[in-house]
Amino acid sequence: MARLLFGGALSAAIPSNATDISELREIPDNQEVFAHAHTDQSIIVELMEYQAHVEDSQAARYHFEDLAGSNKASAEGLWEVRGVEPIASSQINLQECSSAWLLSGAQLISKFNEEAKNTVNIHLCLFRLPQYTTDILITFNDPVNISPLSSSALVSVDASWTLQDFVTLLQSVRLLDPGVFT
Repeated sequence: MARLLFGGALSAAIPSNATDISELREIPDNQEVFAHAHTDQSIIVELMEYQAHVEDSQAARYHFEDLAGSNKASAEGLWEVRGVEPIASSQINLQECSSAWLLSGAQLISKFNEEAKNTVNIHLCLFRLPQYTTDILITFNDPVNISPLSSSALVSVDASWTLQDFVTLLQSVRLLDPGVFT
């Protein structure tokens, strides 16, 4: 079932067992953040400024590297891009985008500024909307190796989200009100 995002401007099939983090803490206006109810997985939908200086084929990598910096994983060896591929427009509902890209990679990330670092697979989808000067970034954070010293060490991995859940979400994204970009 589709969930309304950004006050009804977008909709997407967010997994049913997702917790809306905005009900727990303040989230920036350009983000919708959801966490799995029983794992450390999360999905973040962000409205970002369109990066006109970056070619479409490099834009997902650009945003991934920016994310690595935000996650304090920008040092050598703390992140890797495993692949970037275009998504055919026939595979998505968001027909307003000029191109869509799927990146898979990983980052070593500390939770809550802890010393312990966890390996997190990151699946990132970038929808480019130059006519709205917007890049829509959807990120699926999937921890795969949790440090025993991390506050996440006792988190369950049962019934975790799959890559197919993420793909279903990406295919379902719809723009309902372009006024969100103004």
